[in-house]
Amino acid sequence: MNNMIVGLGEALWDVLPEGAKLGGAPANFAYHVSQFGLDSIAISALGNDILGDQTVKEFEQKGVNFLMPRVDFPTGRVDVQLDNEGVPTYDIKTNVAWDNIPYTDELDKIARNAKAVCFGSLAQRSEVSRQTIQHFLENTPEGCMKIFDINLRQNFYTKEVIQESLDHCNVLKINDEELVAIGRMFGYPGLDIENKCWLILGKYNLDMLVLTCGTNGSYVFAPKKMSFQETPVVEVADTVGAGDSFTATFTAAILSGKSIKEAHALAVKVSAFVCTQKGAMPVLPKELLKQI
Repeated sequence: MNNMIVGLGEALWDVLPEGAKLGGAPANFAYHVSQFGLDSIAISALGNDILGDQTVKEFEQKGVNFLMPRVDFPTGRVDVQLDNEGVPTYDIKTNVAWDNIPYTDELDKIARNAKAVCFGSLAQRSEVSRQTIQHFLENTPEGCMKIFDINLRQNFYTKEVIQESLDHCNVLKINDEELVAIGRMFGYPGLDIENKCWLILGKYNLDMLVLTCGTNGSYVFAPKKMSFQETPVVEVADTVGAGDSFTATFTAAILSGKSIKEAHALAVKVSAFVCTQKGAMPVLPKELLKQI
């Protein structure tokens, strides 16, 4: 499995009002990357239980590569409630399989040949998975695109985890609410949105910083350049997984040779479509897929 685009971290089931759907940011990321015809893999851990079996079945049906060893903890589960605008709140269960992702020889081989890896803060809430993710990042080759999709959830993050992750990544994906939280955490709350992003880009020597602001548009910052895209107005079914589809599309487009502006525009279109669908892993329309 050389030159894979990796989603690394939590694999779980989003239990929505209408039923359970497979989710977790890294799994969503790997799924959407694969829809564009690129080689991707979702890496996590599963329990020896029905949800673990169902996860394997779902990935096989969707044609997504995965490396998810079974461990002696239950498969991850999140209870999701949606407000009137389809915006989710999460009750994330603790002490589950993805808190205990082992670092194996097979995982090490993937790390040393990875083309890109997307990871977040949530799967680093436990010491085992945190160490696995950090080892993976340290063993990636030069030129690997390392995307920190910060994904702050509940109280499952610390300043230390954020700092280490920023030091290990070369692309940061963040939303406007998370930017405010990080500004407070690191002591620059008074700056406006753009100046905060320029500051973080330079401080951590990032290649790119992607900022999403919900209905207020999105930005991509890179040294000496910035892209802005308005958010399309769509009829929202739910927003679960929309940010992951944005990150996956942007990554796939950049790795396929698209410019930042082109990649950004396509990511906006894809995430808007995902908002019109139920769940995090809808099949994307051919007119979007053919753009890469």
